[in-house]
Amino acid sequence: MATKALFNSVVNWYIRQRIDQIQNFKEHPLETQKGVLFSQLFFAEDTEYGKKYGFKDISTYQDFKNQVPIVTYEDFEPWIEKARQGQKDIFWPGYIKRFAKSSGTTNAKSKFIPISNESLENCHLKAGKDMVAIYANNHPENELFLHKNLRLGGSAELYQDFNTKFGDLSAIIIENLPFWVEITTTPSKKISLMSEWESKLKAIVNEVTKEQVGSFTGVPSWMMVLLLRILKETGHQNISELWPHLEVFFHGGISFKPYREEYKKLIGKDIRYYEIYNASEGFFAIQDVYKSEEMLLMLDYGIFYEFIPMEEFHKDNPKTIHLEDVELNKNYALLITTNGGLWRYLIGDTIKFTCLDPFRIKVSGRTKHHINAFGEELMIDNVETALTKSCEATQSTILDFTGAPIYMKDGKSGAHEYIIEFIERPKDLHKFIAVFDAELKNMNSDYEAKRYNNMTLSEPIIHIAKPKLFYDWMAERGKLGGQNKVPRLSNNREFLEPLLKKNLE
Repeated sequence: MATKALFNSVVNWYIRQRIDQIQNFKEHPLETQKGVLFSQLFFAEDTEYGKKYGFKDISTYQDFKNQVPIVTYEDFEPWIEKARQGQKDIFWPGYIKRFAKSSGTTNAKSKFIPISNESLENCHLKAGKDMVAIYANNHPENELFLHKNLRLGGSAELYQDFNTKFGDLSAIIIENLPFWVEITTTPSKKISLMSEWESKLKAIVNEVTKEQVGSFTGVPSWMMVLLLRILKETGHQNISELWPHLEVFFHGGISFKPYREEYKKLIGKDIRYYEIYNASEGFFAIQDVYKSEEMLLMLDYGIFYEFIPMEEFHKDNPKTIHLEDVELNKNYALLITTNGGLWRYLIGDTIKFTCLDPFRIKVSGRTKHHINAFGEELMIDNVETALTKSCEATQSTILDFTGAPIYMKDGKSGAHEYIIEFIERPKDLHKFIAVFDAELKNMNSDYEAKRYNNMTLSEPIIHIAKPKLFYDWMAERGKLGGQNKVPRLSNNREFLEPLLKKNLE
């Protein structure tokens, strides 16, 4: 009890300090972001990258846009390789000792995202504390610190290469957590850092079922896999029978929409849900209002944000803007400059602003994960919302899905084709498809126009996946757990075709 009381005192002290700081950047967002940009330019002006692009000569945002190029990972990789091999002062002062290994969802090649001391402390770890601070400030009656947090990371083993360490971001964070966080989380560091998913899942179940858990943190799809395994092993009807003090799930990585109703059944009582938006490259936003579907853009984590309107995205020299010029409900590709040494880096996500005072956002999709085979510009957000409506109309629930276009051939119209794994199948699949199609038309005028009289697009085609189809497919690719995600939408059929074939085996 003494440890819990001490932790409670520390957290409450931190909350008071941090909420005031968050309020300050909400009231002064442009000044905060300007400070982030120019402090980082000054800090890195004597690096190899800083010298090449004249950081010392940059005095305005326009100078920054004119002198520093927009880069993808492939563009920036030669600089990262220099740092990985132990070279100093490449794109960030000093040595970069840690790299988060991430293959993403569209490319099997590993990416090594630099994690500087500054980005670890002032972004990733700071955000974890903020997540707790915001929640505790919103719910002062909470009992969060009297019970343990169940965390679920990926295959998190760390490896040594050259003079640096690399591994899953969750491994890097877990390895560097302060002691007071470690003693309030489960499973233990040893189990959390296990690399083989099935052995790890068994060890997690064995350990966490002996603890009193009050909160979850993780990706909804993988957390569901764990919770279903726990119910199977313990014989409980729902999770609240095992953990009656469970009060909140901090979730991120994928949209929660398709999972919300199933979690209500799985847990067996109402709890709170708070969304976070993070990646190996940085931690970007936290839901700060209870029962909201938007997240506060965190402006003081050492990340400077720029935005590319999606109509500009495929141009050779796309227009970029910063916070001052963004508009509501418009899709933007996210461009970041970070205290990990990434400069004008395209992260691959698309976002929409839902509020401009303060700046709140929704993640609307991926720059590579949408369907635009016929000019329909169908984003993940459209599809997930339509699937949620279809589930409500047919008393069904979804575990996973992916979709791609069927292109026009031999005078026939095209279509969108999906394979969906259901937890509870729809009683009437035809009704499910009809509602899905109608909702897409309602939300997306481009899709509606292409569906007119089936001239360009016919009704969506939906295949029901056999149990564990996606799980087994991800296992074959070595992508179980953590931030690994099933690719939701693609303009080609590279993911759909092998899954359709596997579904027939």
